[in-house]
Amino acid sequence: MPGPARRVFVVEADGGSRGNPGPAGYGAVVRDADGGVLAEDAAYVGVASNNVAEYRGLIAGLRAARRIDPDAEVRVRMDSKLVVEQMSGRWKIKHPGMRELAAEAREVFPPGRVSYEWIPREKNKHADRLANEAMDAGRRGGRWRPETSRAEQDAADAASAARAGGAVRAEGAARSATPAVGWGAGLGTPTTLLLLRHGETDLTPQKRFSGTGGSDPALSATGRGQAAAAAGLLAARGAGQATAGRDAAAVQDIVSSPLRRCRETAEAVAGRLGLGVRVEDGLREADFGAWEGLTFAEVQERHPDDLAAWLRSTKAAPSGGGESFAEVSRRVAVARDKILARYAGHTVLLVTHVTPVKTLVRLALGAPPESLFRMELSPAALSEVAYYADGHASVRLLNDTSHLR
Repeated sequence: MPGPARRVFVVEADGGSRGNPGPAGYGAVVRDADGGVLAEDAAYVGVASNNVAEYRGLIAGLRAARRIDPDAEVRVRMDSKLVVEQMSGRWKIKHPGMRELAAEAREVFPPGRVSYEWIPREKNKHADRLANEAMDAGRRGGRWRPETSRAEQDAADAASAARAGGAVRAEGAARSATPAVGWGAGLGTPTTLLLLRHGETDLTPQKRFSGTGGSDPALSATGRGQAAAAAGLLAARGAGQATAGRDAAAVQDIVSSPLRRCRETAEAVAGRLGLGVRVEDGLREADFGAWEGLTFAEVQERHPDDLAAWLRSTKAAPSGGGESFAEVSRRVAVARDKILARYAGHTVLLVTHVTPVKTLVRLALGAPPESLFRMELSPAALSEVAYYADGHASVRLLNDTSHLR
């Protein structure tokens, strides 16, 4: 039996020098197969040439990808013809310093697991903006800080403006378009993730922060009733392994966050459907650090500056060593890819929390990180995302609570 397919990452890297040689910096982005950002890195490297900065960006991007999954396959995309051709083996590396950097890059992943593609500069804007942020920070005597970076949003804004301009120029012209998901032929059976937020705990109606680092509360009486209602809804779709004549949307597998409220919700559903429950650590809620157990008003009173920063940027973490939404996004994307690989073509129920559900929906839509603050998700609400073999995702349902009425 062949092993599970390797995850595929895309590394976009760039580097720049203001003077060549001059003050230099690099930027690197790691994306998943759907284009979602998993990691960013950038740094000021002192006085160096463009080529050195570009190689440093490549090495940083490869190392960031390895930290996420050392078994992954990596596709590097850069606008440096020199680096791409040298790393692909088509150009000789004559400069001793370049040879050392190339050797360092080749050591990150085993041979054959990294491929290289040249792209025009306008398609490498995210990494370019990171490199410029790093150079700006170095000029001020500081370091690049991910929580203050606007590179991802600036690149998205530029891409959106370019798409809008292209649409205007193309108006009225005859052209063939790629069919939208759900309209084209031959898409095959999707892998469908049903996203169920756990039922209420005693902390839920009080609107207290309750994450990974908290007290791990059990479901309340209300929450147990909500779990039972969700189980009834999902039982109506059909249960167990899909067979001829059985509803193709039947839940075939159940995966839960390790936290107690999710496991109790998952077990209520599993009992109705006759299925087991697999626990996936990557589906746990964010760690809210020193805010665990506090209301929003209490956090605002005790940690006003940290709360303000957290509301401004998904890269800011709660006080006391909490977890930023950007960090949650990276681990949720890893968990999603593991689940999609394990359960290809199945309908899988994921029992998880507010932040992971919103994150999965955001990534499926390709929405900016700040959209997390603009979604409502009720206890025991059901959402649904379908993933197709061609890499497209389709959000079919969000925050359905009809079974609770």
